[in-house]
Amino acid sequence: MEPKRPNTVCNRLLLTGFTLCVVLVTKPTSAIDIYADGEVVMQNGTSGILRCTFKSSEVVSSSTSVTWSFQSSQPDHQFFKAPYVIFYFVHGTAFPAQNMFKERVQFIGDVNKRDVSIQLSPAQFSDNGTFFCDVKNPPDVTGTPARTELRVVLKESLPQSNTTVIAAAVCGSLFLLILIAVGACVVMKVLHSRHDYEGCTTLESMSTQAPQARKKVESGLEGSKSTVPLGPLQGPVIYAQLDHSGSKNSFHKMEPVVYADIRKN
Repeated sequence: MEPKRPNTVCNRLLLTGFTLCVVLVTKPTSAIDIYADGEVVMQNGTSGILRCTFKSSEVVSSSTSVTWSFQSSQPDHQFFKAPYVIFYFVHGTAFPAQNMFKERVQFIGDVNKRDVSIQLSPAQFSDNGTFFCDVKNPPDVTGTPARTELRVVLKESLPQSNTTVIAAAVCGSLFLLILIAVGACVVMKVLHSRHDYEGCTTLESMSTQAPQARKKVESGLEGSKSTVPLGPLQGPVIYAQLDHSGSKNSFHKMEPVVYADIRKN
């Protein structure tokens, strides 16, 4: 008998084609990515937000569900051993849990915008622990819940944000620059007033007074040349005039005549 090879080949081809159709038609389940803040610090007695967002390749529908759970970090707390559901959202309706978070948890997100954040008000010291955010968006149902560590502290121990520190540094730098500018203006004004008071510098006064002194000396020399004779000065010359009239007393009569003679060369 001859082997039935054609039938075997046909069967294999049919099986391969069916497998390909199943693979192409059936869409595998994809994963969903969930994001949340790693740590949140709240002041006791105030309101705070626990943010959570997700990323999915599927369109958000009414079947999208959100689950928030809490596990305390205090050994004597009732939720210390395992997480406990404190909030559930599905089909557009929120279902808060009947526990210590009742009427303190409010849904403030928007599922269509892939935001499933909640608000905790008021925060209490018993809220210290880990909050888990889980989202299912069928067929994206496989994903790791995001977790946020919450610390409830007093007002005095509340750490300052980086924005506050940067703003303080910028304000301090601007204040320092203003002080430097004001100081420079004051110094320039003082120097300008001192220059106006002195009139001129010592070098300028020496340079302006020196030619005047020289001119005075030269003028003194010229005056001395015109008024002072080079030769020795001679005093007045006295002449005696005799009387030759023949009288008796003529011999003894003498009349001195003084002639003032100022000779010049």
